[in-house]
Amino acid sequence: MNWDLLEPLLIIISIDIILGGDNAVVIALASRNLPPEQRNKAILLGTGLAIAARVLLTMVALYLLQIPFLQLIGGLLLFYIAMKLLTDTEDTDHIKAGDSLAAAVKTIVFADIVMGFDNVLAIAGASHNNIVLVIIGLLVSVPIIVWGSRIILVLMDKFPLLIYFGAGILTYTAAEMVMEDRYILQYMEDYPLIHQWFAVVMVIAVVTLGYFSNKRKGTAV
Repeated sequence: MNWDLLEPLLIIISIDIILGGDNAVVIALASRNLPPEQRNKAILLGTGLAIAARVLLTMVALYLLQIPFLQLIGGLLLFYIAMKLLTDTEDTDHIKAGDSLAAAVKTIVFADIVMGFDNVLAIAGASHNNIVLVIIGLLVSVPIIVWGSRIILVLMDKFPLLIYFGAGILTYTAAEMVMEDRYILQYMEDYPLIHQWFAVVMVIAVVTLGYFSNKRKGTAV
């Protein structure tokens, strides 16, 4: 596998894992009221259906991003999502635990679809229209999220800088989406330095703004 394929695949897997913390919490909360023998079924069924839904949504997003200026809009929206990842302190108390296998699976799937919008948009931008990379990325990262969810959450709690790393990946992807919009690209041909350094500048800007925003709220690390 050459670097042109490996780079977006590694970015997709990183996005899935970094943004998978919330999904791991959803899985844990949605299945917490089930008897032990049904928990694994709920996790496997819910995650499997969530993966299928995520692939379909990403395929739709890949198609939509071909529409003029939507890649630009998607990139700008992803900048916002990256900032929200850094500064959002919402808890997950609103996730309702299912008291049956079907209810738990439904909660996992619907919550994943709603909460997974950032993943879908980021993956669509990082995949460069290659749905095979999307599927491979999901197949590799989802088992890590499901079975390693506790480790991921512990690491994020212990090393909050991982959140900044994740926001940096999202920002880099957003910057590439903006620069790859065909209408923006035709204007950037005369400004190669802007095209080359835009992603770096935006990563520094978003991470810095997120840090000072958190510092102002007393939550900076």
